[in-house]
Amino acid sequence: MEVYPYSDGVIVKGVRDFDPVHIFECGQCFRWEREPDGSYTGVAHGRVINIKKEKDDILIRNTNLDDFENLWQTYFDMDRDYGKIKQQLEKDHVLKEAIQFGWGIRILNQDPWECLISFILSSNNIIPRIKKIIRLLCEKYGQPIMFNDKVYYSFPAPGDLYNLSPEDLAFCRSGYRCKYVIDAVRKVWEGEVDLERIRGLETSEARKQLMKIQGVGPKVADCILLFSMQKHDVFPTDVWVRRVIGHFFLGGNPSVKDVQEFSREKFNNLSGFAQQYLFYYAREKKIGR
Repeated sequence: MEVYPYSDGVIVKGVRDFDPVHIFECGQCFRWEREPDGSYTGVAHGRVINIKKEKDDILIRNTNLDDFENLWQTYFDMDRDYGKIKQQLEKDHVLKEAIQFGWGIRILNQDPWECLISFILSSNNIIPRIKKIIRLLCEKYGQPIMFNDKVYYSFPAPGDLYNLSPEDLAFCRSGYRCKYVIDAVRKVWEGEVDLERIRGLETSEARKQLMKIQGVGPKVADCILLFSMQKHDVFPTDVWVRRVIGHFFLGGNPSVKDVQEFSREKFNNLSGFAQQYLFYYAREKKIGR
């Protein structure tokens, strides 16, 4: 991989297994929007960038070499050899087909706080509505950021939300999830749940700590662990994922416990990667619906 200054950003050459469509449409993030030219603009870590793939190059606008090396290289997981991961997973014919379909997926390293709140809001919800709720929350309590004559907003920090009540969040129309957001705010701000410490824990203990927060069950916890804490041995499992695993591997309608045991045995520390390839493939092909 080589990185050079380019116009108002950088150009990254030599990155394989990288496609913005697959990365931003596989369900792992909610603040990226596709532009008419096929690029994506998003807000992450208090910055706005636009990213586009042109042949084998990745163009990232509104950034510089220092920010790329210190932030985006890690955020986009560019130092990981996804070719080796695929080589292991493709030994299974189902994964081989899923990987061929979503070949450009990379698991983002998102901010744990934003990931926590985002996936609390995602519970029993659909992606367009999740995006709208998060956008409204950021517009009201985040900081404005200008890019291309348009105002974007950072994700509000715990301190920005600490004095609020669930009723104060009613404007974003997230229903019962509002009280869960406020519980998360208070527990993180007051130090009862330390996200940075959790990042360094073994997976089962990290999951247990996250589940101290109301509205964080095993599936939401595993999403946070996978998408912001690099715990790649998790396999986030909801009703639909159970159906997908039943369809492809186990038959019938397996329990969460069955799916978790299956993923540990079959995929081990590559479970999170396998889940993303399978999830994206099955959702786009409407398998298991």
